[in-house]
Amino acid sequence: MDYSKNFYQIKSNEEIFYKVSLEKNTVGYYDLPFQDTSEFKEYAKTVTQQDIVVVGIGGSSLGTYAIHKFLQHKENMKKLHFLESTDPLDLERRISKLDLNDTLFIIISKSGTTIETVSILKYLSSITMLDKSNTICITESDSKLNTYAKTNDMKTFEIPKNVGGRFSVFTAVGLVTMAIMGLDIDRILFGCQTIYNDYFNRGDYYTSIMEKARFIVENKNRFNINVVFSYSSLLEGFNKWYVQLWGESLGKININQTKQALTPIALTGPVDQHSFLQLIMEGKRDKTITFIKVADFENELTIPDVSLPGLEELDYINNIKFKNLINEQADATIEAIQNLKDIPCDIITIEAQDEYNIGKLMYSYELLTSIVGSFVQINTYDQPGVEAGKIILKDKLKKKI
Repeated sequence: MDYSKNFYQIKSNEEIFYKVSLEKNTVGYYDLPFQDTSEFKEYAKTVTQQDIVVVGIGGSSLGTYAIHKFLQHKENMKKLHFLESTDPLDLERRISKLDLNDTLFIIISKSGTTIETVSILKYLSSITMLDKSNTICITESDSKLNTYAKTNDMKTFEIPKNVGGRFSVFTAVGLVTMAIMGLDIDRILFGCQTIYNDYFNRGDYYTSIMEKARFIVENKNRFNINVVFSYSSLLEGFNKWYVQLWGESLGKININQTKQALTPIALTGPVDQHSFLQLIMEGKRDKTITFIKVADFENELTIPDVSLPGLEELDYINNIKFKNLINEQADATIEAIQNLKDIPCDIITIEAQDEYNIGKLMYSYELLTSIVGSFVQINTYDQPGVEAGKIILKDKLKKKI
């Protein structure tokens, strides 16, 4: 008797681990934690400009912004700016804040032909002289942007071809800028190494991440919305990066020609307690919640022992440190959700606001994304849905010439 099938079944953890391990041979982001960073650090020492401008969009900027937002209290005195959008009002406003005579422009595009990035590059070249003294390019070695840089004798850093844009934060895309801003990029990568070693050596993290990935996949039709609820404004950038990583990687058609629909939503506490939390608590049960807390904000700002006329009944908050207040708010929200007993949630606690911990957090989410993608049997690393829109835009713009 012969037997064949055109549907897929959820693989065992052992099969997924084997598949992810094989991906290391072709998918470049896995081994980035172990790279030599000396070229990035040596170049950073030569940068004298005070305004540092990242010109890029999507994976060319979101990861860098995530790290910058989380660690800006540890950066040097340079000012970091991001030019991403073609919104003319936003672009003018951002550029108006620059001292164009004291600015380094970091032009980032993996393909080298990103419409938004090249459009902004063209505009910048019309208002200031761009040359090797104030402009570097980060791109693939054979891209059109690389040709532009070489023609103008500009410094370049390479984005490996086997590292997708949304997984590229631990390449030159993120590390060059972070080194310029005075952050310890080796500690960032050491955080990544910790996750890598624990997973591939089957430590505690291997067990927890496989359990999480399997739950998400086995319940994807019921809980198809994956909420990250970060209780720190410093994680705003991480939230945006997560939405791109999760959505662009996992919103695919699998081998069974079934549309996968794991939808990322990113919230910031306590602000979004006053908006989205109501939907979580009493809305449709279609969401998983991951809370992210910071154990110690390393800040002693305290609510003063002051009694305000008419607000005396709130004097019980006097002398509470803000870092304790925000974590109590997180804990209260978590307890309220857990008491309902029908909303899946887990909790990630970041020990400190440092390079090591943001490296751990971001690499763990890259790895989780790859594992879920393997479970649902999709190509985690392409983005055909995005490419379709780019092709239409290109055709439309060419017709206007």
